[in-house]
Amino acid sequence: MVEVKQAIVVEGRYDTIRLRSLVEAVIVQTNGFRLFKDREAMQMLRRLAAERGLVVLTDSDAAGFQIRDHIASCIPPSQVIHAYIPPVAGKEARKTAPSKEGLLGVEGMRDEALLAALSAAGVLGEPREDAEPFLNKARLYEDGLTGGADSKRKREALCRILDLPIYLSSSRLCEVVSAAYTEEEYRRALAQIVT
Repeated sequence: MVEVKQAIVVEGRYDTIRLRSLVEAVIVQTNGFRLFKDREAMQMLRRLAAERGLVVLTDSDAAGFQIRDHIASCIPPSQVIHAYIPPVAGKEARKTAPSKEGLLGVEGMRDEALLAALSAAGVLGEPREDAEPFLNKARLYEDGLTGGADSKRKREALCRILDLPIYLSSSRLCEVVSAAYTEEEYRRALAQIVT
């Protein structure tokens, strides 16, 4: 696996799953057009862009370009890198019918095409040596953010303090917080949660 230093933005969870098999990176999803109305998700993207830079890797259909344009209009151009997949006719294996435009999305692309898109954008790094993020599921448990009767409320409070979407899974929360915040910022936010 190769490392991508920047956070990668994709449209949906199957795109995320697909990319995780190829690269080691922070991968966040827009959940389609939900991003247009989700202030916390856009704040999270702004924070990731400022800290690491964003690679926008959406489908090559009209919807993908609308999402791409929306992100580009909300984040400074110097913090956004666009990676483009080719328009390939076809249907993803899990779907019963092709998309409206009949094109494969990120999830349906061959490995070579995805890696070529990231390479053309100039974001592929060297093979990654494992480095542990400061926040992991064990730490979430120790900090009372998972496994307890009040954990969900505390996790949502943390997300609100950090301007993150409250629907982030525990895994994604660990990934985003470790990528966009320092351990000290996390500790300060954690201290603000009313017990």
